[in-house]
Amino acid sequence: MHIYYGLDDVPADLGATVLTIGNFDGVHRGHQQVLTQLNESARRRNAASVALTFDPHPALLHRPESAPELLTGLGEKLARLDASGVDAALVLNYNTQLASHTAEDFVRRYFVEALHPVAVVIGRDVRFGRQNEGDFTTMVQLGEKFGFEVIGVDDYPVEVSSGEESSERCSSTAIRQALQNGDVVSAARMLGRQHAVVGEVVHGQARGRELGFPTANLSQEAEGMVPADGVYAGWVTDNHHHRWPAAISVGSNPTFDGLIRVVEAHVLDRPDEQVEDFDLYGQRLRVEFVGRLRGMVAYEGAAKLVEQMHKDVQDAQEVLNAARSSAAVAALRAE
Repeated sequence: MHIYYGLDDVPADLGATVLTIGNFDGVHRGHQQVLTQLNESARRRNAASVALTFDPHPALLHRPESAPELLTGLGEKLARLDASGVDAALVLNYNTQLASHTAEDFVRRYFVEALHPVAVVIGRDVRFGRQNEGDFTTMVQLGEKFGFEVIGVDDYPVEVSSGEESSERCSSTAIRQALQNGDVVSAARMLGRQHAVVGEVVHGQARGRELGFPTANLSQEAEGMVPADGVYAGWVTDNHHHRWPAAISVGSNPTFDGLIRVVEAHVLDRPDEQVEDFDLYGQRLRVEFVGRLRGMVAYEGAAKLVEQMHKDVQDAQEVLNAARSSAAVAALRAE
C-alpha cells in the first residue's frame, strides 16, 4: 500500500481512483465492509482504491476536552488499511484550515482535483466539510456535479453471539464502550480481531520480578485504548514477530498504593531457560487482549497477591488454550 502524507505526495500519474473517506479508528468490521466494497468497486473499474483519512482525529481539534480515546494509533490504522488490500492511503493533517472547507470545496480540492475519482464508496452516516455540513445526500449531489458515482454501504450489525445480531451497529464508539467495561471479547467481535495496545517496553519498579512474576511494562506513550483495570489473558508479540501467551495486568497496582496506571504483561512459557538473552526492554511490544480474568483488587500483603497471581497464570493458560481450540475449529470449517 502506498501512503501519501498530504496532497504533495500524490503522484500526478496516479490515474483513476475509487475513494472512501473516514477516520477509520480501529478499522473495525464496519470499516472493513466499506473497504471490501471499495476494493471490489476499484477492480471492476480498473482503478486504484484509495482510503482518505485524517491525523490527528478531528475531535482533538474541535473538542479536545472530550475527544475520545483512540482505539489505534496512526501506525496501527495504516497497517490495518494495508491488510485490507487498499492500494493507497492519503493521510491529511487535520487542522483549522482543512476544517474550514465547505463540503463542496473539500470534495473539489481533495477528491476531484487531487485523486480523480470515478466512484466514491461511503457509509450512509458519512459527514464531511465545515461543521459537518455534508452528508450522504450531499455527496450524491456532488457526484452528479463532478462526474463520480456514489456507492452507499449499509451499517454492519453487532454480533452478540454466534449467529445472533444486535440492533446496534458496529462502531468505534461501541467498541470504546466495551473496552471501558473490560469486555474485550465483545470488542474483538466488533473489530474482527483481538484489541491491542502497542508501545515500548520500559523499566518499571521490578515488583513483579521480586514476586516471581517478571513483567514487561509498556510506556505511558503506548498507542491504543487501554481497557478497564483488571487482569486479562492475551498475547504479546515482540519486534521479531515472536508471539507468546501472557497474563496482562492493567491498573495502578493498588496492593502497593500505586498511582500511575500501567499495562504490564507476564509472559507465560518464558524462554529464559533456553535463551539467556531473553529481554524485551526497549522493544516495541504488541499486547493483545483475549479475555478478562478479574477486576483489580488490593490484597493484604504480598503473600496473598502471589497466591492470586499463580491462579491468574493458570486461568490465563486455560482461556488461551480454549481460544486456540476455537481458532483451530474455525480454521477447519473454513477449509
